[in-house]
Amino acid sequence: MKILKKILLATDFSNCSENMVQNAIDIAKLFESKIILIHVLPDQIKNDKVKTMIKGAAESQLDLIKEKIEKDGVETNKPIIKFGNHFDKIIQVSNKEDVNLIIIGAGAKLKKDTFKLGTTAEKLVRRSDKPVLVVKKGSNLKNIKSILCPVDFSEESTLALNNSINIARRYNAKLIILGVLEPGKLGFKGLKLKWDEIDALNKVNFEKEMASYLESFNLIDVNFKSIIKTGDPAKKILRTIKKRNSDLLVMGSSGKSNFHRMIMGSVTEKVIREVPCSFLTLKTVNAIHINIEPRIRDIEEHFKDAKQLVEDGFYDEAIAEYQTCLKINDMHIPSLNGLSKLYKKMGDTKLAGEYKKIAHEVIVRLWDDKIEREARKFYKF
Repeated sequence: MKILKKILLATDFSNCSENMVQNAIDIAKLFESKIILIHVLPDQIKNDKVKTMIKGAAESQLDLIKEKIEKDGVETNKPIIKFGNHFDKIIQVSNKEDVNLIIIGAGAKLKKDTFKLGTTAEKLVRRSDKPVLVVKKGSNLKNIKSILCPVDFSEESTLALNNSINIARRYNAKLIILGVLEPGKLGFKGLKLKWDEIDALNKVNFEKEMASYLESFNLIDVNFKSIIKTGDPAKKILRTIKKRNSDLLVMGSSGKSNFHRMIMGSVTEKVIREVPCSFLTLKTVNAIHINIEPRIRDIEEHFKDAKQLVEDGFYDEAIAEYQTCLKINDMHIPSLNGLSKLYKKMGDTKLAGEYKKIAHEVIVRLWDDKIEREARKFYKF
C-alpha cells in the first residue's frame, strides 16, 4: 500500500544536488516511493559530436546517482535525459510518467532576478499541475518537526491542508494551520470609519469560519495548532515560518479572493521569493493519495495495510481492509480489535462495543475449543 507512488527527481548536478538527492531518498523511503531521475540538457548544442560527449558525461553522473538510490534500498529505473527547455521537459515527463510529486532544488537566481528561487524552480512552481517540492540548500527533510500550512478556505488550500495532515502523520510533526485576516481598511483607505471595530468584527467572523472549516478535516491524533494573524498575508506567513522554525511550508499555488481572504496565487509568489525553508506547492492534484494494488494478498498484508491506513488517517479505507481480513477469516481477532479501536477513535462507541464483544466471543470460543481438544486427548475420546 503506497500513498506516494512516484517521485520525479530533477537534478542539475549543482553543488547542492547531493543534498537534494539525499532528501529525495529519505522521502522515498518513508513513503515507499519509486524515484524517476531526469536531467535536462540545453538544446542549442549544434555539433553532434559535442552533443554526444555531453550526453555521455550526463549519463555517467546520473548512473552514479542511480547507484546511490538503489544502494539505499529505493526503487528507481533508467535515468531520463532530455534536450530542451528545462521546466517544459520536466513537466512533460511528469505527465507522461504520471508522477505524484516533482522534487527540484531551489537552484541559483540570476543577478537581475527578483526571485531568490532559481529560474527553473520558479517557472516549474508556476506552470506545473503536479505538486512541486522545492528543496532549499542545507535542508534536512528526514526529520521534519514543524510544518506550516496557510489556508484561505479555497479548494487549493484545502488540497494543501489535506496533504499537510498526511505528511504530519508520517513524520509525527507538529502542524501549524495559519489563517491571515487582512485589515478592512486596506481596501477602503479614504473612508472615515471605526476601523478597529470593523476589524474586531471581521476577526470574530474569521475565527468562526476557521473553526467551521477545520471541522471537515480528520485531525484526530494530529499534533496541530490553528492560529490567526492580522496583516499582510505574505509577511505573516514568512514571520510565522521563522518564529515557529518551520521545516516545511505547504501551500496552494492559486486561490480565490474575498473581503478577508488571501489571494493565494500572488501570496505564493511573494512567499517563495523569501521563504527560508523547503516548500511544497499544490494546485489541483494531491501529492499523497492511496494506492492499494488490486492483487491477491494474504491476510497479514491486508492487516498491515489497515494499520498503516489508520496511522495515516485514512479511516474509511482502513475499515475496508479490516473487513477484507474478516472475509478471509471471520475469527481474525487482530482485525476485530482493530475495528473496535478505530470506531472508538472515530467516536462511534456503538460499533466499537459491538466489535469488542465479537472479539471477546471469538476468544472464548477458541479457548473452549482448545480445552475440548485437550480434554479429548487426555480422556482419549
